[in-house]
Amino acid sequence: MRVLVIEDEVRLAEAIARGLRRHGMAVDVVHDGLSGHQEATTVRYDVVVLDRDLPGMHGDKVCADIARRGALTRILMLTASGTLADKVNGLNIGADDYLSKPFAFDELVARVQALGRRATPAAPPVLHAADVELNPAAHTATRGGRDLELTHKEFGLLAELIKAGGTLVSTEELLDRVWDAHADPFTSTVRVTMRTLRRKLGEPPLIDNVPKVGYRINMAADK
Repeated sequence: MRVLVIEDEVRLAEAIARGLRRHGMAVDVVHDGLSGHQEATTVRYDVVVLDRDLPGMHGDKVCADIARRGALTRILMLTASGTLADKVNGLNIGADDYLSKPFAFDELVARVQALGRRATPAAPPVLHAADVELNPAAHTATRGGRDLELTHKEFGLLAELIKAGGTLVSTEELLDRVWDAHADPFTSTVRVTMRTLRRKLGEPPLIDNVPKVGYRINMAADK
């Protein structure tokens, strides 16, 4: 899941980002409305965590523009004001959820995860490919009943390939969906991570490599 945090309180923004990354999410952070608007309207994010009172461009404007584009991006609006009128207004301009400051971080994570599930077209709660079972909510993976000890990035790569249903996914797409904006587009990180993932999956091979193009999963392996 890829998340954008737009929050002008730098320490809070970084704390949110660190916490979400610990849950396996790829997180980008900006600290003003104009930068947030540019990021949110040019990069495909699953969830935007959006502070309402932002410098440069008000959060309401950012929210309305994201919603107007009709994308699958979900918006969690943060505000220091928890009045019912503010909440109703936020939802009316396109926010999908609303959280008042101060908030419990566990609640923020749960809301982001719930919104992330709504940001992609109806994917089942448990993903299957051949004899592999992947549970994103519990972050568990098995093959043939054997537990797979996957890192967050390995888990993310496998999830993206399974969701693609056997169609080819480019290296660039995987880098965009599993890593954040700081990832070097010319890096070998996808290839290196894919190598360890394929080793952990074992035999017979489940992931096909199409040189210089990308990867696809063999949905019928072991069947």
